Amino acid sequence: MSLSVNIEPAPAAVTLETGDREELSRLARELIANGDGRIDDPAWIRAAAHAWERLPHTVRATIREFRRDSGRRGALLLRDLPVPELPPTPNEPGSVQHEATESAAALLMFAAGLGDPAAFRPEKGGAMVQNVVPVPGKEEFQGNAGSVLLEFHNENAFHPHRPDFVMLLCLRADHEGIAGLRTACIREAFPLLSQESRAALFEPRFVTSAPPSFGAGRDATEPHAVLTGAPEDPDLRVDFAATEALTPTGTAALDELQQLFGRLAQNHLLRPGDLAIVDNRVTVHGRTAFTPRYDGADRWLQRTFALTDLRRSRELRALDGHVLS
Repeated sequence: MSLSVNIEPAPAAVTLETGDREELSRLARELIANGDGRIDDPAWIRAAAHAWERLPHTVRATIREFRRDSGRRGALLLRDLPVPELPPTPNEPGSVQHEATESAAALLMFAAGLGDPAAFRPEKGGAMVQNVVPVPGKEEFQGNAGSVLLEFHNENAFHPHRPDFVMLLCLRADHEGIAGLRTACIREAFPLLSQESRAALFEPRFVTSAPPSFGAGRDATEPHAVLTGAPEDPDLRVDFAATEALTPTGTAALDELQQLFGRLAQNHLLRPGDLAIVDNRVTVHGRTAFTPRYDGADRWLQRTFALTDLRRSRELRALDGHVLS
C-alpha cells in the first residue's frame, strides 16, 4: 500500500491578539480572588464558566468552531496565553494544582467553552488541573510522569466516558527544547488504510487496559472496536501501549494504523503560553523523549479535560460533581 499523501505543512495555530490576551489575563486574575481560591470547588468551576462568557468574541468563536469541527488534524494550538511567575517545577508523583493561578483559571475557562471540565478520581485524586512533569525514577513510565517516548493514545481509552477534549498548557519547556507533543488524526489516516484493516478496526475484537496512572487492579475493557460511528468519519478508541487485538487480522490492522500515525504525526514543540487542545474523539497524542535534570527548571505542562455531555456520566459522579469514579 502506498503511503504517499499531500499533508498540510503546519498544525492549526492561533496567536492571541494583545487585547484578547490582556482581557483573558484580567478575567483570570478576577477568578483567582473568587471564593477561597480552590479551583476544585464546584463554586469556583461555576465562576470559571461564567467568566468564559465574558471572554472576547474572537476567542470564544475560535473554540466554538473547533468544538464543532476540529478539522483534518483534530488539534488546535493557541499561542501567547498568560503564564504566571513560576516556582521550581514540581517533581513529586501525583503532582496537581489546587490553588488558583492565571494558568489554571485560563484552563478552566477554556474547558467551559469546550463543554464541562472533568477529572477522574483514580488519577491524581480527581484534581481539575494536573501537572505534567517528569518524576525521578519514572523515566520509563508510559504516562505523564515519564520522559521516554510516550506511545500514541486516546486519553483514558479504556474508560466509557473518556474525555472529549484534552488541554495541555505549557508553563515551561524542557531544557533542550526537544520534547514534542505528537498528534495524529484518524481523519488523515483512514483513507490510507487497507480495506482489510478498515473492516477489522470496526469489529469489537480489541481490549484496552487502564493506564498505569490509574493504578493496579482495574480489569481490561470488554471487547470493543477501535473505530466506531460514521464509516466516512469514524471516532477512534485506541492506546498503543494498552490496546490488544483478539485476532490476527486485528493485530495486523493495529500495526498498520500505528505505522500510519507515525508517518502522519505532527510534532508540536510547545513553548510557555502555548495551549494545545486535542480532540480526543478522533486524535491520538503522545510525546517525544527528553532528558530531565530534576533541577527545578524541567518541562512543566498543566492538563485539564473537558466532556461535551457531562450528563452521560452522571452515574459515576457523586453529587453531580465534575469528578468521575
